[in-house]
Amino acid sequence: MIIYKRKIESKIESLLFKGKMIIILGPRQSGKTTLSKKIISKYGDKGQYFDCQIANVRNHFVVGNPDALLPLVKNKKIVVFDEAQTIQNIGTILKVFHDTYPDTQIIATGSSSFDLANKINEPMTGRVFEFILMPLSLEEIKMVQKITHNDLMELLLFGSYPAVVSAKSRDEKEILLKNIATNYLYKDVFVFEAIRNPQIFEDLVKLLAMQIGQMVSVNELAVSLGISRSVVQKYLRLLEQSFIIKVVHSFSQNSRNELKKAFKVFFLDIGVRNSLVDIKKPIESRGDKGSIFENFFVSERLKIGTLETFPPDIMFWRTRTGIEIDVIEKSGFDISAYECKWGSKDVSFKEFLKLYPQAKVAIIRPVNLI
Repeated sequence: MIIYKRKIESKIESLLFKGKMIIILGPRQSGKTTLSKKIISKYGDKGQYFDCQIANVRNHFVVGNPDALLPLVKNKKIVVFDEAQTIQNIGTILKVFHDTYPDTQIIATGSSSFDLANKINEPMTGRVFEFILMPLSLEEIKMVQKITHNDLMELLLFGSYPAVVSAKSRDEKEILLKNIATNYLYKDVFVFEAIRNPQIFEDLVKLLAMQIGQMVSVNELAVSLGISRSVVQKYLRLLEQSFIIKVVHSFSQNSRNELKKAFKVFFLDIGVRNSLVDIKKPIESRGDKGSIFENFFVSERLKIGTLETFPPDIMFWRTRTGIEIDVIEKSGFDISAYECKWGSKDVSFKEFLKLYPQAKVAIIRPVNLI
Protein backbone atom coordinates (compact mmCIF):
# COMPACT_ATOMS: atom_id res chain seq x y z
CA MET A 1 0.00 0.00 0.00
CA ILE A 2 1.24 3.49 -0.88
CA ILE A 3 2.10 5.67 2.13
CA TYR A 4 1.02 9.24 1.45
CA LYS A 5 2.74 12.14 3.20
CA ARG A 6 0.10 14.08 5.09
CA LYS A 7 0.38 17.85 5.00
CA ILE A 8 -0.53 18.05 8.66
CA GLU A 9 2.49 15.91 9.64
CA SER A 10 5.06 18.71 9.69
CA LYS A 11 2.70 20.96 11.65
CA ILE A 12 2.24 18.29 14.32
CA GLU A 13 5.99 17.65 14.50
CA SER A 14 6.68 21.35 14.97
CA LEU A 15 4.52 21.33 18.10
CA LEU A 16 5.96 18.24 19.78
CA PHE A 17 7.59 18.71 23.19
CA LYS A 18 6.02 22.14 23.68
CA GLY A 19 4.36 21.17 26.97
CA LYS A 20 1.08 20.11 25.30
CA MET A 21 -0.56 16.85 24.36
CA ILE A 22 -1.37 16.26 20.69
CA ILE A 23 -4.91 15.12 19.81
CA ILE A 24 -5.56 13.80 16.27
CA LEU A 25 -9.25 13.42 15.47
CA GLY A 26 -10.82 12.23 12.25
CA PRO A 27 -12.96 9.56 10.63
CA ARG A 28 -12.03 5.90 10.92
CA GLN A 29 -9.68 4.68 8.20
CA SER A 30 -8.47 8.22 7.42
CA GLY A 31 -4.86 7.39 8.30
CA LYS A 32 -4.51 8.46 11.95
CA THR A 33 -2.75 5.23 12.99
CA THR A 34 -0.34 5.35 10.03
CA LEU A 35 0.47 9.01 10.67
CA SER A 36 1.02 8.65 14.41
CA LYS A 37 3.22 5.57 13.95
CA LYS A 38 5.27 7.42 11.34
CA ILE A 39 5.80 10.37 13.68
CA ILE A 40 7.05 8.26 16.58
CA SER A 41 9.19 6.01 14.35
CA LYS A 42 11.78 8.80 14.24
CA TYR A 43 12.39 8.35 17.95
CA GLY A 44 13.38 4.68 17.77
CA ASP A 45 13.02 2.78 21.04
CA LYS A 46 12.08 6.05 22.77
CA GLY A 47 8.72 5.99 20.98
CA GLN A 48 5.88 3.55 21.64
CA TYR A 49 2.46 2.87 20.11
CA PHE A 50 -0.52 1.52 22.05
CA ASP A 51 -3.93 0.45 20.75
CA CYS A 52 -6.47 1.41 23.40
CA GLN A 53 -8.90 -1.20 22.11
CA ILE A 54 -6.66 -3.97 23.52
CA ALA A 55 -7.60 -5.14 27.03
CA ASN A 56 -4.00 -5.31 28.31
CA VAL A 57 -3.57 -1.66 27.35
CA ARG A 58 -6.93 -0.48 28.69
CA ASN A 59 -6.21 -1.97 32.13
CA HIS A 60 -3.48 0.63 32.68
CA PHE A 61 -5.90 3.57 32.44
CA VAL A 62 -7.12 4.19 35.98
CA VAL A 63 -8.81 7.39 37.17
CA GLY A 64 -6.75 9.13 39.84
CA ASN A 65 -3.73 6.84 39.42
CA PRO A 66 -1.32 8.21 36.81
CA ASP A 67 1.34 5.73 37.92
CA ALA A 68 -0.78 2.90 36.48
CA LEU A 69 0.41 4.05 33.03
CA LEU A 70 4.10 3.97 33.97
CA PRO A 71 4.64 0.30 32.97
CA LEU A 72 3.59 1.32 29.44
CA VAL A 73 5.50 4.58 29.08
CA LYS A 74 8.54 4.12 31.34
CA ASN A 75 11.73 5.34 29.61
CA LYS A 76 9.68 6.51 26.60
CA LYS A 77 10.02 10.01 25.20
CA ILE A 78 6.87 9.94 23.06
CA VAL A 79 3.84 7.61 23.13
CA VAL A 80 0.74 7.16 20.98
CA PHE A 81 -2.60 6.16 22.49
CA ASP A 82 -4.62 5.14 19.43
CA GLU A 83 -8.46 5.02 19.52
CA ALA A 84 -8.28 6.78 22.89
CA GLN A 85 -12.01 7.56 22.79
CA THR A 86 -12.65 3.93 23.75
CA ILE A 87 -11.25 4.53 27.26
CA GLN A 88 -13.80 5.66 29.83
CA ASN A 89 -12.82 8.98 31.48
CA ILE A 90 -9.88 9.30 29.07
CA GLY A 91 -9.76 13.08 29.47
CA THR A 92 -9.40 13.02 33.23
CA ILE A 93 -6.82 10.21 33.11
CA LEU A 94 -4.62 11.90 30.51
CA LYS A 95 -4.89 15.28 32.25
CA VAL A 96 -3.59 13.87 35.53
CA PHE A 97 -0.85 11.90 33.79
CA HIS A 98 0.26 14.93 31.77
CA ASP A 99 0.38 17.11 34.88
CA THR A 100 2.35 14.44 36.78
CA TYR A 101 4.75 13.46 33.97
CA PRO A 102 4.91 16.49 31.63
CA ASP A 103 8.13 15.38 29.91
CA THR A 104 6.40 12.45 28.19
CA GLN A 105 4.90 13.61 24.88
CA ILE A 106 1.44 12.11 24.42
CA ILE A 107 -0.30 11.74 21.05
CA ALA A 108 -3.90 10.56 21.41
CA THR A 109 -6.06 9.72 18.39
CA GLY A 110 -9.80 9.31 18.13
CA SER A 111 -12.40 8.71 15.45
CA SER A 112 -15.25 10.59 17.08
CA SER A 113 -15.21 14.15 18.32
CA PHE A 114 -18.48 13.62 20.23
CA ASP A 115 -16.69 11.16 22.52
CA LEU A 116 -12.99 11.91 22.53
CA ALA A 117 -13.35 15.68 22.34
CA ASN A 118 -16.08 15.90 24.97
CA LYS A 119 -14.08 13.74 27.36
CA ILE A 120 -10.75 15.42 26.67
CA ASN A 121 -11.15 19.08 25.79
CA GLU A 122 -12.98 20.28 28.87
CA PRO A 123 -10.74 18.73 31.54
CA MET A 124 -7.61 19.42 29.45
CA THR A 125 -8.18 23.05 28.49
CA GLY A 126 -4.84 24.68 27.73
CA ARG A 127 -3.01 21.36 27.63
CA VAL A 128 -3.82 20.24 24.08
CA PHE A 129 -2.99 20.94 20.44
CA GLU A 130 -5.86 19.46 18.39
CA PHE A 131 -5.76 18.42 14.74
CA ILE A 132 -8.27 16.93 12.30
CA LEU A 133 -7.09 14.30 9.82
CA MET A 134 -9.53 13.79 6.96
CA PRO A 135 -9.22 11.42 3.99
CA LEU A 136 -6.54 12.35 1.46
CA SER A 137 -6.67 15.75 -0.21
CA LEU A 138 -6.03 16.21 -3.91
CA GLU A 139 -2.76 17.97 -3.09
CA GLU A 140 -1.58 15.02 -0.98
CA ILE A 141 -2.39 12.61 -3.81
CA LYS A 142 -0.63 14.87 -6.33
CA MET A 143 2.55 14.65 -4.23
CA VAL A 144 2.68 10.94 -5.14
CA GLN A 145 1.13 10.77 -8.60
CA LYS A 146 -0.01 12.90 -11.51
CA ILE A 147 -3.81 13.27 -11.56
CA THR A 148 -5.34 12.63 -14.97
CA HIS A 149 -8.96 13.23 -15.99
CA ASN A 150 -9.69 9.53 -15.46
CA ASP A 151 -8.06 9.63 -12.02
CA LEU A 152 -10.27 12.56 -11.05
CA MET A 153 -13.38 10.72 -12.24
CA GLU A 154 -12.42 7.78 -10.02
CA LEU A 155 -11.88 10.08 -7.03
CA LEU A 156 -15.30 11.64 -7.62
CA LEU A 157 -16.84 8.17 -7.59
CA PHE A 158 -14.81 6.31 -4.96
CA GLY A 159 -13.60 9.14 -2.72
CA SER A 160 -10.25 9.70 -1.05
CA TYR A 161 -9.76 7.26 1.81
CA PRO A 162 -6.07 6.22 1.63
CA ALA A 163 -6.75 2.50 1.22
CA VAL A 164 -9.37 3.17 -1.46
CA VAL A 165 -7.10 5.50 -3.44
CA SER A 166 -4.29 2.93 -3.25
CA ALA A 167 -6.48 0.03 -4.39
CA LYS A 168 -5.58 -1.33 -7.82
CA SER A 169 -9.01 -2.36 -9.12
CA ARG A 170 -12.58 -1.06 -9.08
CA ASP A 171 -13.74 -4.25 -7.35
CA GLU A 172 -11.22 -3.73 -4.55
CA LYS A 173 -12.27 -0.09 -4.18
CA GLU A 174 -15.94 -1.10 -3.95
CA ILE A 175 -15.22 -3.74 -1.29
CA LEU A 176 -13.12 -1.35 0.79
CA LEU A 177 -15.81 1.34 0.62
CA LYS A 178 -18.50 -1.13 1.57
CA ASN A 179 -16.46 -2.17 4.62
CA ILE A 180 -15.97 1.45 5.64
CA ALA A 181 -19.65 2.29 5.18
CA THR A 182 -20.99 -0.83 6.94
CA ASN A 183 -18.35 -1.80 9.51
CA TYR A 184 -16.80 1.52 10.52
CA LEU A 185 -19.05 4.43 9.64
CA TYR A 186 -21.49 4.26 12.55
CA LYS A 187 -19.37 2.24 14.99
CA ASP A 188 -18.70 5.05 17.45
CA VAL A 189 -22.26 6.34 17.27
CA PHE A 190 -23.77 2.95 18.06
CA VAL A 191 -21.22 2.16 20.79
CA PHE A 192 -21.26 5.45 22.65
CA GLU A 193 -24.75 6.84 22.05
CA ALA A 194 -28.15 5.39 22.83
CA ILE A 195 -29.59 4.93 19.34
CA ARG A 196 -32.99 3.38 19.94
CA ASN A 197 -33.57 2.45 16.32
CA PRO A 198 -30.33 1.95 14.34
CA GLN A 199 -32.30 1.33 11.15
CA ILE A 200 -33.88 4.79 11.30
CA PHE A 201 -30.44 6.27 11.87
CA GLU A 202 -29.10 4.51 8.78
CA ASP A 203 -32.20 5.52 6.79
CA LEU A 204 -31.52 9.14 7.70
CA VAL A 205 -27.96 8.88 6.35
CA LYS A 206 -29.29 7.47 3.07
CA LEU A 207 -31.85 10.28 2.79
CA LEU A 208 -29.07 12.82 3.34
CA ALA A 209 -26.98 11.07 0.68
CA MET A 210 -29.79 11.70 -1.81
CA GLN A 211 -29.91 15.41 -0.92
CA ILE A 212 -26.31 16.62 -1.23
CA GLY A 213 -26.21 20.08 -2.76
CA GLN A 214 -29.84 20.71 -1.78
CA MET A 215 -31.27 22.58 1.17
CA VAL A 216 -32.31 20.20 3.92
CA SER A 217 -35.59 20.41 5.83
CA VAL A 218 -35.59 18.96 9.35
CA ASN A 219 -39.39 18.83 9.19
CA GLU A 220 -39.39 16.78 5.97
CA LEU A 221 -36.80 14.37 7.34
CA ALA A 222 -38.78 13.93 10.55
CA VAL A 223 -42.00 13.19 8.64
CA SER A 224 -40.26 10.79 6.23
CA LEU A 225 -38.68 8.83 9.06
CA GLY A 226 -41.57 9.05 11.52
CA ILE A 227 -39.47 10.63 14.27
CA SER A 228 -39.42 13.99 16.02
CA ARG A 229 -37.52 17.07 14.89
CA SER A 230 -35.39 16.89 18.01
CA VAL A 231 -34.27 13.33 17.19
CA VAL A 232 -33.38 14.38 13.63
CA GLN A 233 -31.34 17.27 15.00
CA LYS A 234 -29.60 14.97 17.48
CA TYR A 235 -28.71 12.49 14.75
CA LEU A 236 -27.40 15.26 12.48
CA ARG A 237 -25.19 16.45 15.33
CA LEU A 238 -23.85 12.93 15.95
CA LEU A 239 -23.16 12.40 12.25
CA GLU A 240 -21.20 15.63 12.12
CA GLN A 241 -19.30 14.94 15.34
CA SER A 242 -18.32 11.49 14.08
CA PHE A 243 -16.89 12.96 10.85
CA ILE A 244 -19.45 11.50 8.45
CA ILE A 245 -21.17 14.71 7.31
CA LYS A 246 -20.64 18.45 7.39
CA VAL A 247 -23.59 20.76 7.95
CA VAL A 248 -23.12 23.92 5.88
CA HIS A 249 -25.23 26.96 6.75
CA SER A 250 -26.38 29.86 4.59
CA PHE A 251 -24.36 33.07 4.44
CA SER A 252 -26.08 36.37 5.11
CA GLN A 253 -24.93 39.80 6.26
CA ASN A 254 -27.00 42.45 4.58
CA SER A 255 -30.10 41.83 2.57
CA ARG A 256 -33.56 40.84 3.75
CA ASN A 257 -33.74 38.84 0.53
CA GLU A 258 -31.02 36.43 1.72
CA LEU A 259 -31.89 33.12 3.36
CA LYS A 260 -30.54 33.22 6.89
CA LYS A 261 -31.35 29.88 8.56
CA ALA A 262 -31.15 27.40 5.69
CA PHE A 263 -28.57 24.60 5.61
CA LYS A 264 -27.20 21.85 3.40
CA VAL A 265 -25.48 18.59 4.27
CA PHE A 266 -22.35 17.32 2.55
CA PHE A 267 -20.38 14.11 3.14
CA LEU A 268 -16.77 14.43 4.23
CA ASP A 269 -15.95 11.67 1.75
CA ILE A 270 -17.88 11.49 -1.49
CA GLY A 271 -17.08 7.79 -1.92
CA VAL A 272 -19.01 6.99 1.26
CA ARG A 273 -21.93 9.00 -0.07
CA ASN A 274 -21.88 7.22 -3.42
CA SER A 275 -21.66 3.81 -1.75
CA LEU A 276 -24.98 4.62 -0.06
CA VAL A 277 -26.64 5.64 -3.36
CA ASP A 278 -24.98 3.96 -6.35
CA ILE A 279 -21.29 3.09 -6.63
CA LYS A 280 -21.55 1.20 -9.94
CA LYS A 281 -22.60 3.89 -12.41
CA PRO A 282 -19.69 5.83 -13.99
CA ILE A 283 -19.52 9.43 -12.88
CA GLU A 284 -19.88 11.06 -16.29
CA SER A 285 -23.15 9.28 -17.07
CA ARG A 286 -24.80 10.11 -13.74
CA GLY A 287 -27.66 12.54 -13.27
CA ASP A 288 -26.21 13.61 -9.92
CA LYS A 289 -22.67 14.34 -11.16
CA GLY A 290 -23.09 18.09 -10.56
CA SER A 291 -24.00 17.53 -6.90
CA ILE A 292 -21.17 15.00 -6.53
CA PHE A 293 -18.68 17.53 -7.90
CA GLU A 294 -19.99 20.23 -5.54
CA ASN A 295 -19.67 17.88 -2.56
CA PHE A 296 -16.14 16.93 -3.63
CA PHE A 297 -15.10 20.58 -3.86
CA VAL A 298 -16.60 21.37 -0.43
CA SER A 299 -14.70 18.49 1.15
CA GLU A 300 -11.47 19.68 -0.50
CA ARG A 301 -11.94 23.16 0.94
CA LEU A 302 -12.59 21.65 4.38
CA LYS A 303 -9.34 19.65 4.10
CA ILE A 304 -7.41 22.82 3.30
CA GLY A 305 -9.03 24.44 6.35
CA THR A 306 -7.69 21.73 8.68
CA LEU A 307 -4.18 23.04 7.98
CA GLU A 308 -5.04 26.54 9.19
CA THR A 309 -5.09 27.76 12.78
CA PHE A 310 -8.28 29.69 12.07
CA PRO A 311 -10.00 27.90 9.17
CA PRO A 312 -12.50 29.88 7.11
CA ASP A 313 -16.23 29.34 7.54
CA ILE A 314 -17.69 27.29 4.67
CA MET A 315 -21.22 28.35 3.70
CA PHE A 316 -23.50 28.82 0.70
CA TRP A 317 -25.57 31.81 -0.46
CA ARG A 318 -29.15 31.89 -1.64
CA THR A 319 -31.79 34.55 -2.04
CA ARG A 320 -35.50 34.18 -1.56
CA THR A 321 -35.85 34.57 -5.32
CA GLY A 322 -33.70 31.49 -5.92
CA ILE A 323 -30.33 32.98 -6.89
CA GLU A 324 -27.56 30.84 -5.39
CA ILE A 325 -23.79 30.56 -5.02
CA ASP A 326 -22.57 27.06 -4.18
CA VAL A 327 -19.72 27.80 -1.79
CA ILE A 328 -18.87 30.87 0.27
CA GLU A 329 -15.65 31.04 2.29
CA LYS A 330 -15.42 33.72 4.94
CA SER A 331 -12.16 34.34 6.76
CA GLY A 332 -12.29 37.47 8.88
CA PHE A 333 -13.38 40.22 6.50
CA ASP A 334 -12.30 38.27 3.40
CA ILE A 335 -15.04 36.62 1.33
CA SER A 336 -14.56 34.20 -1.56
CA ALA A 337 -17.44 32.86 -3.66
CA TYR A 338 -17.20 29.68 -5.76
CA GLU A 339 -19.72 28.26 -8.20
CA CYS A 340 -19.21 24.59 -9.11
CA LYS A 341 -20.06 23.71 -12.71
CA TRP A 342 -19.61 20.38 -14.44
CA GLY A 343 -19.98 21.77 -17.96
CA SER A 344 -19.02 24.95 -19.76
CA LYS A 345 -22.09 26.99 -18.82
CA ASP A 346 -21.14 30.46 -17.59
CA VAL A 347 -22.15 31.91 -14.22
CA SER A 348 -23.04 35.44 -13.17
CA PHE A 349 -21.97 36.72 -9.75
CA LYS A 350 -23.66 40.07 -10.43
CA GLU A 351 -26.29 39.94 -7.67
CA PHE A 352 -23.82 38.66 -5.08
CA LEU A 353 -21.25 41.33 -5.95
CA LYS A 354 -23.88 44.04 -5.57
CA LEU A 355 -24.05 43.12 -1.89
CA TYR A 356 -20.41 42.09 -1.44
CA PRO A 357 -18.32 44.05 -3.97
CA GLN A 358 -15.06 43.19 -2.16
CA ALA A 359 -15.57 39.42 -2.62
CA LYS A 360 -13.33 37.28 -4.81
CA VAL A 361 -15.29 35.04 -7.19
CA ALA A 362 -14.42 31.97 -9.28
CA ILE A 363 -16.09 29.25 -11.33
CA ILE A 364 -14.77 25.80 -10.47
CA ARG A 365 -14.91 23.06 -13.10
CA PRO A 366 -13.33 19.57 -12.99
CA VAL A 367 -10.50 20.74 -15.23
CA ASN A 368 -9.52 23.32 -12.56
CA LEU A 369 -8.69 20.55 -10.10
CA ILE A 370 -6.29 18.53 -12.25
